[in-house]
Amino acid sequence: MPTIRLLIACPDARGIVAGVTGFVAQHNGNLLDSDQHTDLDHREFFMRLAIDTDGFDLTPETFAAAWQPLSDQFNMNWRIHWGSPRKRMVILVSRQTHCLADLLWRWKFGELAVDLPLVVSNHMVGEPLAREAGVPFVHLPVTKDTRPQQEAQILQQLDNARPDFLVLARYMQILSPGFVGRYPDRIINIHHSFLPAFTGGSPYKQAYNRGVKMIGATSHYVTSELDAGPIIAQDTARTSHRDTIADLERKGRDLERIVLARAVRRHVDDKILVSQNKTVVFD
Repeated sequence: MPTIRLLIACPDARGIVAGVTGFVAQHNGNLLDSDQHTDLDHREFFMRLAIDTDGFDLTPETFAAAWQPLSDQFNMNWRIHWGSPRKRMVILVSRQTHCLADLLWRWKFGELAVDLPLVVSNHMVGEPLAREAGVPFVHLPVTKDTRPQQEAQILQQLDNARPDFLVLARYMQILSPGFVGRYPDRIINIHHSFLPAFTGGSPYKQAYNRGVKMIGATSHYVTSELDAGPIIAQDTARTSHRDTIADLERKGRDLERIVLARAVRRHVDDKILVSQNKTVVFD
């Protein structure tokens, strides 16, 4: 069923819920789902609503003007998605293709309701996967000296593809602040949760040598501060002294696939609001 998804963030105050639900009813809207959260430390209010499109008497062209008085009254930041068209996702990947393969599979079989116009990589390893899925693949190799030129080439490709958001499916290049600034809270990354304890190369070997009893994966929005963006999803798996480095790597890949897919789905379903460099993620 097509639904309108409305997300709201504002200073906490009495009467917000009554005002919002009254507005929906006033315009003949039927609430299919409503969720809210108040951050007591920062006195912030967050809300997500799903509204049935059938019978709702506002349109993408008329909604903002009708909503403006209520938005001004409560000093709201808000966004609305009307159910169509589908969001456009571009994937960036390097040598490790397990997350790319998982996202392509979920997209191909309808688990991710997005359009996927492009996969970009600095290596050719993922090309057969993209070709099999019927997704255009662009190879843009990079070295330390050519990073600015390669990033400019990526941006040119993105200008043509017009994505709503990007997914770094184990893309092992650092994006410049200028690049990140073009897609605020719209670049989703995945990494092992050893950071910052096991930074640098061979994190699973470092973990093995320390005898860790748990490994994990974290998906977050990218900011100009490396691996410090708002966290969207995390998960862990237990390990033991019997696990080899290869076992840790296998378990880590499994976690990365699941956690990244979970984060992407939450973004696609408009279930995330960002504030104070952390997320409110609605169920």
